This record gives sequence, structure tokens and C-alpha cells, in this order.
Amino acid sequence: MTDSRIAAESWETLRARHSAKWRRYPADVIPMHVAEMDYPVAAPIRAALGELVASSDMGYLGPMPEIAPAFTAFAESRWGWTPDTSNARLAPDVGVATVEFLRAHNVSRVIVTSPVYAGFWHWLEELGIDIVDVPLTSDFRLDISGIEREFANGVGHLLLCNPHNPLGRVFGRDELLALAEAADRHNAVVIADEIHAPLTYPGSDFVPYLSLGPAAERTGVLVTSTSKSWNLAGLKAAFILGHGDRGTELLKPLPEAMHWRSSILGAFSMSVAYRDGVEWLDSTLDTLAVARDHLASELKRLLPSAHLEMVPEAGYLAWVDVSGLNLGDRPWDRILEEARVSVVPGTELGPQYTQHIRINFATSPELITRALTQIAAL
Repeated sequence: MTDSRIAAESWETLRARHSAKWRRYPADVIPMHVAEMDYPVAAPIRAALGELVASSDMGYLGPMPEIAPAFTAFAESRWGWTPDTSNARLAPDVGVATVEFLRAHNVSRVIVTSPVYAGFWHWLEELGIDIVDVPLTSDFRLDISGIEREFANGVGHLLLCNPHNPLGRVFGRDELLALAEAADRHNAVVIADEIHAPLTYPGSDFVPYLSLGPAAERTGVLVTSTSKSWNLAGLKAAFILGHGDRGTELLKPLPEAMHWRSSILGAFSMSVAYRDGVEWLDSTLDTLAVARDHLASELKRLLPSAHLEMVPEAGYLAWVDVSGLNLGDRPWDRILEEARVSVVPGTELGPQYTQHIRINFATSPELITRALTQIAAL
């Protein structure tokens, strides 16, 4: 198979996978919860992994000079941005990088912007950090005035999810610059989780937070990985970086052990993805665009009482209001137990979202239709 035509694998092949997506629920459940794609991994990555395994080269992760130039070239080509990788630090995943950063800085309160990735809530709860929720506005923009009020109240850190999970929104340059300036005025830090950035669809422009100039460089750190965009979550490799002297200062307290806990297979796969996985990525975006549009049209046809909050500009996750389906207080439970489809409960992305679900559409159009047909039968 070449990387020029990406398609979901067959149901039988997918059911034989060993990941949590395919083992969490019984075999008759269509899994549309965890953020994992149903497509084959890029051929260059599979080849690199095969070489490492064949040569028994699976020891502890040592120096990785390959990642910085690969990511730099990708960022320059994709976003017109040259990152400062001089202080980049490897980590097993973006969660570990974020948790270790917050722990190292003894952070007590953090702003999140609901609805937002469930991991943010779990990481902060793990650390005993007070969560300060400043929800997105009604048109799904950052509430800059609300965020700045919390900065003024002494909350010194914000977790930014861009592109946004679960909405798939790509925040605009204007609102990101306003965020950077607000953070700069209050000496706050923005931890920008940009893990979904490579999956930005044509027609939308992703803007890296650290590309926005001096205010962002003084206030920002980037956490990212190839785990979502190249479907490599199980390989456990990510990185965190800042810019210039300020970035070095912010990352200095991080434990050296974070590197040693990362995977040699994941780290080398990450460098290969950025360097040799672009053809696969672009083909996958074409496939995802078809799946996204199919989901939107099938929701209208099969579940007209449900509402897709916005057509995603990036990623493969959809945020759906199911209040019109009248499925009770925990609609995701009925969807699982009776329709045999697993989705992410809205309350995992913010306690107030009792009538929302998150759907992963990184699969075949046929499986999307099958899942929505089963939900429509409730």
C-alpha cells in the first residue's frame, strides 16, 4: 500500500487491534470515543520501527538530535515559523510534560477554557490544582476579558488547546495575540497544547502561539507530539519547548528523568513522521475531510434533532449537542448500552455539558453511517 490513498481498515482488521479503543468495550460496540484513527500508520514510520525491532535496538532513549531539525523543517514548511528548539525537552506524552511543568513550578491554580480536552481536567485534579474555568464564548472564541480578569486575580497559568479539542476550532491570530498580550501584562504563562496542529484542514490557518512575537515568547511554552496526527499514541514520545532565555528559564526546573521515561521507538518515529510522513499526512487529511463532511451530512439526515456545534477546522473530533434526542440525564450511557456506540461524555470536557457528546470520525464513512443509524434507532 502506498501513502497516496489512505482508507480505514476493515472491521475485522480493526477488531483485531490491541489498543484501548478496541479492547475497552465488548466486540459489538462501535468505538468512537478515544482519539485514535482507523487508518494504517505511514509506511516510513512502519519501516523505521521494523528496522529498530529487527536490530534489537530497543534500549533506553539517548540523545535525539534528529528531532529538532525534523520539527523545524516541518514548522517552517507548514506554518512559516522557525521554532527555537535549543531548550526542547523530551517527555513520554504531552500529559507528562504538562504535569511535570506545573509540578516543577508549584502551580496552585490554572485556567481552562471549557469545553476542553478531558486530560486537562484529569491532570489538574491529579496535582490538586484548583481549576478556574473561563468557558469559550458563544461563538467559540477565547474569552479574553474573562481570562484577563483571572490573570489579574492572581491565576498565573492557562492551558490552551489549539487546535481545539473537542470543537476542532483553529484559534485566530487576533485572539491568540490578545491572549499573549494579556498574559504578558500579568506575567502569566500559557501552556500551548498544539498536538492537533498538523491536522489543520486546507482553508484554515494554524498559528503557533510562540510565533506571535515578543509577548508570546515571554509567556509561552509549547507541548506537542506526533501521537495524534500520525496515530502513534502508544509509542510514548512528546516534547516541550520555549523561546530564548525566557523559555530556558521556564523549562530549567523540569526533571531530567522525563527524557529517560520516554520511548526510543516513539522518539525515532517522531523524527521520521516530521521528516518523511508529510505525504501520508496530507493524504490522511483528504480522507478525514471526506469523513468529516459525511458525519455532518449524516447527522442532518439521520439525527436532525442533534446539532453539530461546528464543522471542525482541524482534527477528527466532533462536538455534538444531543439534547434534542431526549435521551435522559446521561445520554452517552444509553448510546453505549442500547445503540452499542461508545462516545465521550460531555461532562468529561466540562461538568456543565450534560447533553453533549464527542465523536471520533477518523474511520470509514460506512462505519459512521452504521453508528449514527444505531443511535437514531433509540
